[in-house]
Amino acid sequence: MMNDDLLHRVSLFLDNELNQEEQRSLMEEISGNEQYQTLLEREKSFKSFVKSHVARPHVSPSLIQSIKDKIRVSPS
Repeated sequence: MMNDDLLHRVSLFLDNELNQEEQRSLMEEISGNEQYQTLLEREKSFKSFVKSHVARPHVSPSLIQSIKDKIRVSPS
């Protein structure tokens, strides 16, 4: 069974949120374990699929500004 910490670190790695030392350490850990390599490839594939198949609707600048204005409302 996969370790939650490993999955979290793989996710951070794929999001480019690890520093170079953390990246090196993770890749050393993964390179020695076929199961971890499979996990990394599966996560890369999933991320790629989501990027290419999930459409994010366009939001107008006026809607964004309206939301910002409502958040900035000061309490009475």
